[in-house]
Amino acid sequence: MAAFFVTGSGTDIGKTFVCAGLLAHWRAEGLAPSGFKPVLTGFDPAAPQGSDSALLLAALGLAADEAGIEAITPFRFRAPLSPDQAAALEGRSLAAKEIAEVCRAAITAAQGPILIEGAGGVMSPLNSRETMLDLAVEIGIPVLFAAGSYLGSLSHALTGLSALKARGLTVAAVLVNESASGSLCLRQTAASLVGHCQDTPVLAIPRGAAGGVWALLTEAIGPV
Repeated sequence: MAAFFVTGSGTDIGKTFVCAGLLAHWRAEGLAPSGFKPVLTGFDPAAPQGSDSALLLAALGLAADEAGIEAITPFRFRAPLSPDQAAALEGRSLAAKEIAEVCRAAITAAQGPILIEGAGGVMSPLNSRETMLDLAVEIGIPVLFAAGSYLGSLSHALTGLSALKARGLTVAAVLVNESASGSLCLRQTAASLVGHCQDTPVLAIPRGAAGGVWALLTEAIGPV
């Protein structure tokens, strides 16, 4: 059974889009995939539809009701801020070890490939000392890294990838998502990253990508 931590160079970079695409593809292939997004900010319990958790549940063919969202996203906060700030506003706190424990439980319970989606970018703060990078290290599974195709995306991507490498994490693939307002060519952006990523596959993901792209990504990351 394969398990991947999905993070990226920043927020709104397309992590959930990638997760939903892969999960739906695996499900269509007859697998029993699981999705888990332990931390979510900007969540309105009165309007859960459209949240990242709801999109993952939809890809799995599950209802985005209270029980479903609680099952895949145990740490939810109302403010659309970084996890540390959103938690502080509610008098709560986050710790990488605590979040990693529930992630490992989800991995153990999975019946097929599972994606653990982080919140924000790889350096998004969890508290005054820890970031999403620390959570990725605690879980210790291969990473799928999402980048964009906007001006500045190459530097942001390489910075995030360097941080992952410095902590000894394996990057299974780099996914360059086509940014909505990006002024750069998607494929040129991906090509620019190839030389910096050595043996790590780099894939360009067009907006609205369908099954073919997810099949290629599945092939690139190996058996699931």
